[in-house]
Amino acid sequence: MFCPMTETQFHKLSHTGKLAYQFATGLGPTLVFLPGYMSDMAGGKAQAVLAWAQDNNRACLLLDYSGCGHSDGQFADGSLGQWRDEVLALIDHITGGPVVLIGSSMGGWLMLLIALVIPTRIAALVGIAAAPDFTSWGYPADLRDKLAAGETVYEANPYGPEPTPTHAKFWADGQQNLLLHGKIPLNCPVRLIHGQADTDVPHTISLTLAAQLCSDEVQVTLIKDGDHRLSRPQDLAVILDQIACLG
Repeated sequence: MFCPMTETQFHKLSHTGKLAYQFATGLGPTLVFLPGYMSDMAGGKAQAVLAWAQDNNRACLLLDYSGCGHSDGQFADGSLGQWRDEVLALIDHITGGPVVLIGSSMGGWLMLLIALVIPTRIAALVGIAAAPDFTSWGYPADLRDKLAAGETVYEANPYGPEPTPTHAKFWADGQQNLLLHGKIPLNCPVRLIHGQADTDVPHTISLTLAAQLCSDEVQVTLIKDGDHRLSRPQDLAVILDQIACLG
């Protein structure tokens, strides 16, 4: 797959400094990739979406949240609400017209929060192992108690040598943005892709999300041997096929 080099650019935000992004021009709706927790636009899925967009003359926006990748800020200061507002500012600054939000893991939670703010601009949503509400179901009671008390908790990281931190600010903000307890008033086409071998985010979360979305145009694709990353060539092919089918 041919992928011309796309330079990293920066957009100045008043409260968090410079936000790093890559943008490929092309036809709309613009694809907007939202990385997962502690991830960034250099990840394999993000770059595969960008490469596909360039090969197919589609506009595409990748970004690093503040405190991640090449963006300014400290990760410990980040929260869903803050990152949602950063993405909204970047969408407003860079794009015009409708967008397709593609959210990986935590990015799947963010895509819902963003879509609820700008529903008329959302052409479609694509969730990849989407993890809405993980501050609730993703932590045992003892860790939730520590987070509620203002502590930072650290858990083993299956993808690297350093433990994964969860900061109390992020957790508390997540608890204010829970969605799965009621109907989610979004009516756009939605595609949810999830691995049944995912040990981080149970695939039943995507089934619950599908049930709670008001849209009738929701399809769930389960990959029986897919893990949380869904970064194998065959997984990427499924993701890109779903994006292509949305037009």
